[in-house]
Amino acid sequence: MVGPISEAERESGNRKIKLALLAIVTVSPPLIALQFDPSPIQLLAALGGGFGLGLVVVWYLGRLAAEFAGGQRRPRRRR
Repeated sequence: MVGPISEAERESGNRKIKLALLAIVTVSPPLIALQFDPSPIQLLAALGGGFGLGLVVVWYLGRLAAEFAGGQRRPRRRR
């Protein structure tokens, strides 16, 4: 049988999810801006704004997940 994942594996997985979400939110505004033929400065502004928004989203979702995970841990099975 397979046991539960370790804390290190859980942290690694959470870090990857956070980075993927941050990358998606960061890249979205510049891709939308490309539809309107932006200048390089406007593209950089969209990238910076997307990065800032991504940080806020990752922080908020991390806080929200911590609230839900804090009190809902399943008790270990007795063997």
